[in-house]
Amino acid sequence: MGEAMLINAVIAAVLLLAAWQVAVRIKDVSFIDAIWGGGMAVLAVASWLQLGEPGQRAHLMAAMAALWGLRLFWHLYTRWRGHGEDVRYARMLDKAKEQGRFAQAALTKVFGPQAFLLYLTCLPAQLGVLASGAPAPLGPLALAGAALWLLGMVFEVVGDAQLTAFRNDPASKGKVLDTGLWRYTRHPNYFGDTCVWWGIWLAAADAGLWVALISLPGPLFLTFTLTKWSGKPLLEKGLNKTRPGYAEYVKRTSGFIPWPPKQG
Repeated sequence: MGEAMLINAVIAAVLLLAAWQVAVRIKDVSFIDAIWGGGMAVLAVASWLQLGEPGQRAHLMAAMAALWGLRLFWHLYTRWRGHGEDVRYARMLDKAKEQGRFAQAALTKVFGPQAFLLYLTCLPAQLGVLASGAPAPLGPLALAGAALWLLGMVFEVVGDAQLTAFRNDPASKGKVLDTGLWRYTRHPNYFGDTCVWWGIWLAAADAGLWVALISLPGPLFLTFTLTKWSGKPLLEKGLNKTRPGYAEYVKRTSGFIPWPPKQG
């Protein structure tokens, strides 16, 4: 298993270095968000391919990670192609671009850290798959994980579709999306993302306590970054400044876990 994890680390490094080269040529790193999902799909499938005889759990976990990752890759890639450079990354690298240090800054601030964090977050899929070579029936944790993954996929896919439709409607300009899943949580896509990876972790835990413990940093980091670091806080900071009515929306709507909105 150690050799397989080393091979996966090399794959992650090569993938992000190749993406960095593309970013240097086009002077835009924004597509890194698409690489995030696609890269984890690649690592899960790479783990599955390194097994001689994958068991049922390996098939299940590889499929869960691959379906999630490829869907997210395509969604974020098409969004980047349609909307152009993300203002978050532009602000991060504008000074370096002006000083002729774009390539160095893109590597040290974006692609280098992302390679490590991608590998870390994907630990449940990698270790869970690699520990599932022996034929064995799916246990209750794997089944519970699959159910939680499915719930997360519904929230993520439906939430993203509702947001895309809202953004594409000219009548929505300057308004706040507060219908559909967005009526019950300000971030149904982030909530879904979290459920997906805690579901994959539960399935990995079905392989043994040691797998559960070693892979735990993956979903913990993902939950932290979506709720406390670069996800929800950063996005809401910008919306509070630019979107009239967003402060009122925040007051009545759950920040993460879906819940009926407050009345009055």
